[in-house]
Amino acid sequence: MASLGDQTPKAAPMNMHMNMHPTFLDPQPTASAPAGLRAVADGLGYASDWNWAWENYKPMVLALAKAHGLRRHLEIGGGRDPLFTPDELGAHGLAVTLNDISEHELMLAPPAFAKLCCDIAAPDTVATVGRERFDFAYCRMVMEHVPDVARMWRNVHDILTPGGVALSFFPTLFAPPFVLNELMPERLSRAIVHTLFPDRHDDGDNPKFLAHYNLCRGSEAPLVPLLREIGFREVIVLPFYGYSYFWKIPVVKQVDAAFTRLARARDWRTFTSFAYVVARK
Repeated sequence: MASLGDQTPKAAPMNMHMNMHPTFLDPQPTASAPAGLRAVADGLGYASDWNWAWENYKPMVLALAKAHGLRRHLEIGGGRDPLFTPDELGAHGLAVTLNDISEHELMLAPPAFAKLCCDIAAPDTVATVGRERFDFAYCRMVMEHVPDVARMWRNVHDILTPGGVALSFFPTLFAPPFVLNELMPERLSRAIVHTLFPDRHDDGDNPKFLAHYNLCRGSEAPLVPLLREIGFREVIVLPFYGYSYFWKIPVVKQVDAAFTRLARARDWRTFTSFAYVVARK
């Protein structure tokens, strides 16, 4: 799946490195325990610049899989553009099932993958998929399309094995481009995106889908209590700042860049652009 949030970074990350984001963790025995989720991100050199988010999504998946021994993966919304190639599955010892709500999207994926066509946020998903079937579930630019994100997180929790991990990478409100996308009529939003980004046409490599932005925030406040109530024992939220949507608009580009630098320097979570949410069952 793809939305307004999909972008390819075109600028080098800023050097600022921030480590002020808490981990919410139940007390656990320390003997033989794997490194915490935040330690995995820090091991990759986490920085809150948006380029880091895009460049390190795949390394983050691999690092989490290695740190926690996660072999059976479910890539949600991965039909058109799987994260791994078939050759990489063997190289890393992974068994990846691709999930999508669209049979057409799944047909575009290589035949080497197992495939699961269902709505991951539907009430009957757990019965369809099976409880404790996967060690790791992850998605990029999917959650903003889901009307009921709480239901999706509950389903993901139930299909994970004990100790399993979930990772979601999504655009966040209230970054200006996503606020505009939410407020505009879909027809107008689609026309603008198609004009600025030709590959976002319906028949392109990265089509635009309707976005809801339900619970798509870069702050712990709306997310951590929900995920803890669902049953996840460890939760981290990694915020990111920046995007390229205004780069083709003089003056607006400069003003927006200055504001983004300020928001990032002060860690204003209201104005994050993207986030990773990582949770362990």
